[in-house]
Amino acid sequence: MGYCSPAMSSAPRPAVSVVAPCYNEQDALPEFLRRVGAVLDGIGGTSEMVLVDDGSRDRTWDVLAEAAGRDSRIVAVRLMRNHGHQLALTAGLSVCRGERILIIDADLQDPPELLPDMMALVDQGADVVYGQRRQREGESLFKRATAAAFYRLIARLTDVQIPPDAGDFRLVTRRVLDLLLAMPERHRFIRGMVAWIGGRQVPLIYDRHARVAGESKYPIAKMVRFAADAITSFSVVPLMASMTIGWIMAALGFGFFIYSIVGWWGGHTLPGWTSLMAAVGLLGGMQFLMLGIIGAYLGRLYDQSKGRPLFMIRDIVGGRNGGAE
Repeated sequence: MGYCSPAMSSAPRPAVSVVAPCYNEQDALPEFLRRVGAVLDGIGGTSEMVLVDDGSRDRTWDVLAEAAGRDSRIVAVRLMRNHGHQLALTAGLSVCRGERILIIDADLQDPPELLPDMMALVDQGADVVYGQRRQREGESLFKRATAAAFYRLIARLTDVQIPPDAGDFRLVTRRVLDLLLAMPERHRFIRGMVAWIGGRQVPLIYDRHARVAGESKYPIAKMVRFAADAITSFSVVPLMASMTIGWIMAALGFGFFIYSIVGWWGGHTLPGWTSLMAAVGLLGGMQFLMLGIIGAYLGRLYDQSKGRPLFMIRDIVGGRNGGAE
């Protein structure tokens, strides 16, 4: 799945790559480039920034292309259309060449200034250093509450230990990245996939800031889809729940049957329509719910079976080898 031009493949690898997906981030990018550039200057050595325009409708691509022309460390990648955050991030990870890779968003909610601390932990033997949020500034109570509930729910549903309160902000080694890119999933939950790889994964506690500019790209509908992708990617508990619910409903049905027999034997007239319609409605609702859950898993299998590329790259501009592709 990796993408690499002939010029890129023959060049020595930079020590670190910074990979950021960008969607309508024209206002945030100048400050992002300044701060990330300053951090890379401070740590020294060879480095690159791989910034992916995920089908933005504003001037994001123009800003990226201009920045790539000024700074040879910047590689600007433009996708053919909007693929979503996780696939845009996957595109950037497939292009980057660094021995260590920092995954970060362009909104600067996660501070790039933590990179030296992350590098030090990798020097001490960590395979992955993930940022774990202590506070989340600039987010509503609803978003904080739903995020906390999501992490606790997925911890109960999966066997993989996915760190709570940790997003995609992390530093990974090339070995971990190569394993991640070898995974063919279309519906990607990258923080869970990295956790599944294992190795020595170390948290770095930090306070998450408010967006430097623009607005959140994760409205409620996208958050729900993202949570569904995460759960169906790492758990079959929803499928197994149908068996549990089936046993419960069978037990309730058997109980009502015994109750009816006892009432008939005692000569009592049992009211029928209300209890009958309630039972039919409950059973019908549970059946449709279970069919919906099964459909979600089957839909993922159908998407995966088509074998289409995860993303389509339109342009790559910049890098130490220059030029556009």
